[in-house]
Amino acid sequence: MSEKQHSPSFISRKILRYGAAAGAVLILGLIGPAPWERADALAAETAVLVRNGDTVQIPEGSPLRDRIEVAVVAVQSVQSRLELPGIVEADPTRTAAVLAPLSGRLIALKVSLGDRVTAGQVVALMDSPDLAQAYDDDDKAADALALADKHLRRQEEQFKLGTVSAQDLDQARSDRAQALAENTRTRSRLRVIGALPGQAGGPRLLAIRAPVAGSITGITVAPGNMINDPTQPMMTIADLSSVWVTALVAEKDVAVVTRDLAAKITLEAYPGKVWDGKVGTISDVLEPDTRRNKVRITLPNPDRTLKPNMFATVSLAGRTQSQVVLPTSALLMNNDRTSVFVETAPWTFRRKTVDTALEEDTSVAIRSGLSGGERVVVKGGILLND
Repeated sequence: MSEKQHSPSFISRKILRYGAAAGAVLILGLIGPAPWERADALAAETAVLVRNGDTVQIPEGSPLRDRIEVAVVAVQSVQSRLELPGIVEADPTRTAAVLAPLSGRLIALKVSLGDRVTAGQVVALMDSPDLAQAYDDDDKAADALALADKHLRRQEEQFKLGTVSAQDLDQARSDRAQALAENTRTRSRLRVIGALPGQAGGPRLLAIRAPVAGSITGITVAPGNMINDPTQPMMTIADLSSVWVTALVAEKDVAVVTRDLAAKITLEAYPGKVWDGKVGTISDVLEPDTRRNKVRITLPNPDRTLKPNMFATVSLAGRTQSQVVLPTSALLMNNDRTSVFVETAPWTFRRKTVDTALEEDTSVAIRSGLSGGERVVVKGGILLND
């Protein structure tokens, strides 16, 4: 055939001349193997493995035999672990609400949100009519006590001279005792509300003091507000040098968790950092909405790294038990199932669904589906997957 006969224009004229069917045969002959050659290739490909339901056989001479690795299932002592959601919380035994002991108007706030305070530090000033009344009562009691002291001394001197009776002296002593009791009561009242006894001159303001040392985590008032409800907290102070990490345990795992169980805590805010602790308290009541049980781990927090409301992941060590352990490379995912290929005869494999219990690094513990001593495809199983 001449070079002209190989040209595209020549081929096109041939197709037009002999019809579409003849042209199609000519084009197939030019761009691909003959039909019988493709059939031979397909036969060679299907000879790589043979499927029969869940069973797969690798025939002799198949190149897959060099790419499949089979190993005997091992049984090891495995300590299970629970990965639980958790949250950082302030320890309620180290959290105090600042209350106004009297009603009145807030004059000044001495702290801001987030400030750290010491126990007894003044955090606010109030002007209160009740405080003025308490000071008036104390002043009157102090004056009555001073007068009763003078009267008693005078009566004692006159009794020595014989000018007064023993009854008069006893009355003077009784009056002095009553005046002292009243003065003690009024001073105790001032001390309870946080006022200083004997303060005179200038405005008498009520100093609201921090009951504990810690951080100001909430403020609900502003200068100028009237405080009419002494039970309503003005602010909240939390000592965050020690915090709780509260983990939520699923109902099915409640029996596994015990007090003093070792725990490892991680937070998204600090990748790669792990806190070690122990389960301190376990709630006796499940949460009705989540059906989970709360367990708490107390952690020291001297640098305030752990902040309340941070999300955490809590890993708890469970019981040690004998379980089948496989390399993770043996696992195959099929829809929502995890399976492996088990050797039932030389180079014959059957798919088995397994339930994984714990995965660590390159190995995984199997809860059910396999027994010790079975031979499993640990490498190349994806080649048998359909």
